[in-house]
Amino acid sequence: MAKEQDNFKQVISHAKEYGYIFSSSEIYDGLSAVYDYGQNGVELKNNIKNYWWKSMVQMHQNIVGLDAAILMHPTTWKASGHVDAFNDPLIDNKDSKKRYRADVLVEDYVEKINQKAQKEIDKAQKRFGEAFNEEEFVTTNPRVLRYREEQKTIMERLATSLTAENLADVKALIEELGIACPESGSKNWTDVKQFNLMFGTKLGASADSATDLYLRPETAQGIFVNFANVQKTGRMKIPFGIAQIGKAFRNEIVARQFIFRQREFEQMEMQFFVRPGEELKWFEYWKETRQKWHASLGLGEENYRFHDHEKMAHYANAATDIEFNFPFGFKELEGIHSRTDFDLKAHEEHSGKKLQFFDPELNKNYVPYVIETSIGLDRMFLAVFSSSLQEEALEDGNTRTVLKLPAILAPTKAAIFPLVKKDGLPEIAEQIVEDLQWDFNVIYDEKDAVGRRYRRQDANGTPFCITVDHQTKEDHTVTIRHRDTMEQKRVAIAELKEIISQEIDFKTWMKR
Repeated sequence: MAKEQDNFKQVISHAKEYGYIFSSSEIYDGLSAVYDYGQNGVELKNNIKNYWWKSMVQMHQNIVGLDAAILMHPTTWKASGHVDAFNDPLIDNKDSKKRYRADVLVEDYVEKINQKAQKEIDKAQKRFGEAFNEEEFVTTNPRVLRYREEQKTIMERLATSLTAENLADVKALIEELGIACPESGSKNWTDVKQFNLMFGTKLGASADSATDLYLRPETAQGIFVNFANVQKTGRMKIPFGIAQIGKAFRNEIVARQFIFRQREFEQMEMQFFVRPGEELKWFEYWKETRQKWHASLGLGEENYRFHDHEKMAHYANAATDIEFNFPFGFKELEGIHSRTDFDLKAHEEHSGKKLQFFDPELNKNYVPYVIETSIGLDRMFLAVFSSSLQEEALEDGNTRTVLKLPAILAPTKAAIFPLVKKDGLPEIAEQIVEDLQWDFNVIYDEKDAVGRRYRRQDANGTPFCITVDHQTKEDHTVTIRHRDTMEQKRVAIAELKEIISQEIDFKTWMKR
């Protein structure tokens, strides 16, 4: 646990030092759980967006994009259930005065049980080597079976209590499990209370006539209220999807773990409209499709897992999370939900407008069912950044800090160096920058010795370093160095564009 905390601190420190993430309003001591993306952070963030958008929208003929407004008619949130049911169960520790989400305390406790089970599996794997049959071991080993049963019992009870809004039993469960305050170790808890997460605001020139509005807590409703507009103007046929990237806002009282849980965050969502009765088939399709998208980035298969919901939202008939192994353990990265026809029917009822589709094959109107894929952009940023940051031991006994970002996502694709700041080398390097910047984000760097520049670009996540030296003047070649292998090669200046293009080719990455 201490090692994980140290790793996480290093991630946060590195993100600031290299211009990825800053605390918002830092000169005024910051604003809790609100962050700004720096010069490199905004590039990485935009590259993640582009990778998602191209794969989700441009590679699917039956999925189109949308950019709905943040401010929506207040009845939207009544229809969606957010006004009445968008709550978190919170609990305070009387001694530390710290507030926590009660369900997260229980989930973290269960994750520790899961880690115990995994240790048993890892030990057995070392003991038996290639002869190890994990499936057989998991289904027969008494300790693992006991841990798994304990996990299941706890999560089923938590789900039942939350569904029934039996908050007294949630507190009783925390007390029975002996869960202590992570900060103080105290087990002196208050009752569990529900807290609505929506931010309220006003629309209007005067307080007397102003309309009460909410900052949207999710982007999905903007898609649902525009269903008919997009379907008709785009002449879309079922099945089809509408995708959106946008800001959402939640008044998270318990906002911790850096950018994992924020009050202002960004979502990448797609709502896929299908025939009633076919939703579970499409639910499985999108589980597989989204898993492949994550795998394409090469962040490590072992860092992902599916977690099926014990407690489902009121609108869902199937739900699962793709969880990622963050520095603080496995947590939700993306949700895939079968939302049934709840949203469109609710908006039909509250607006009085028809939100139906005429299916010519069935010769009838119906309200489509919906499969949702929703990924937190900030969480995806943290997953990419934290898994890419590594300390490597080198052959000469030294170490280097390297940010092995997927090249297609890296903020800067190449750094161009003159070996020395004279003899016409800077001018050649600047010309290379000028030629390459039409196609890639590249930078010029002449400060410090070349070795130190290499280390700086390694820590910054730059895939290529290109050095101009005196031989360049003779034969128009340069040295290109690859971040991950540190291999150096002599290549012609004319070949640079093709070399970098191959490394960041979208088709190559998506077909991995």
